[in-house]
Amino acid sequence: MRCLIFPGQGVQRQGMGAELFDMFPEETDAADAVLGYSIRELCLHNPEGRLGDTRYAQPAVFLVNALDARRRQAEEGDEAEPVAYYAGHSLGEYNALVAAGCLDLADALRLVRARAEAMAAVHGGAMSAVAGMDADEVASALREGRVRNVYVANRNSDRQTVVAGGRDEIADAAAVLRGAGARAVVQLPVSGPFHTPLMAPAARAFMAALSGQAFRHPAVPVISGVTAAAFEPARAAALLAAQITAPVEWVRTVRSLRAAGVTRFDEANGTTLTALLPAIA
Repeated sequence: MRCLIFPGQGVQRQGMGAELFDMFPEETDAADAVLGYSIRELCLHNPEGRLGDTRYAQPAVFLVNALDARRRQAEEGDEAEPVAYYAGHSLGEYNALVAAGCLDLADALRLVRARAEAMAAVHGGAMSAVAGMDADEVASALREGRVRNVYVANRNSDRQTVVAGGRDEIADAAAVLRGAGARAVVQLPVSGPFHTPLMAPAARAFMAALSGQAFRHPAVPVISGVTAAAFEPARAAALLAAQITAPVEWVRTVRSLRAAGVTRFDEANGTTLTALLPAIA
């Protein structure tokens, strides 16, 4: 069985989507109307370095993911192996929900815009990628090193974990993790402690946008990055708000998909997630 997966914030780059905006002019114009600016201009020219700003990066990645998935579908035609599951890493889950029919593209983009604004409003945090340790080893090292205010944020693979927390505490955590055996600890270019309890104000603010949004039953199952189980539309608001404060359970998600019979993973908009798969036992 086949699963199509979607990456999240962090894959943005100047020039992304260059071949897609002319291919899908109606969707591009609709995105401009929702956002109030030119998504083409943002992605191709990155004015004022805005792709480094969460408020702009998340809508940009979401739309390019969506258009690339539509391009893929058009090029493959009816003879391709059908997609049996969808999944996304953090922001990418919104693409999975659109692909599965839970949300229309414009409605999802409105949610992504609100999510990005809520998350960008939380300042003073930082995130670091930790190589060479799994999430349990990282958590243990942080406890033993008595590092406060730092949490496991992304369980990306058996050998890559992302931690997040206060900016000063992240610097302390790096020294502790290197001492515990991490091969590398690299701070990421983000301004908030995403996917930790420190993002609770953003989750509360985002609930206002979620409260009026209806979610249809998916035509194809979507695996939630919070629970690593099938996404339940009846719990959509709670799951998507929790996504802001809970760790991204990518390892559990991939294992759940494999247990369901998935043997082929295809990725929209790059190979960031695909590259993690060999390191997930």
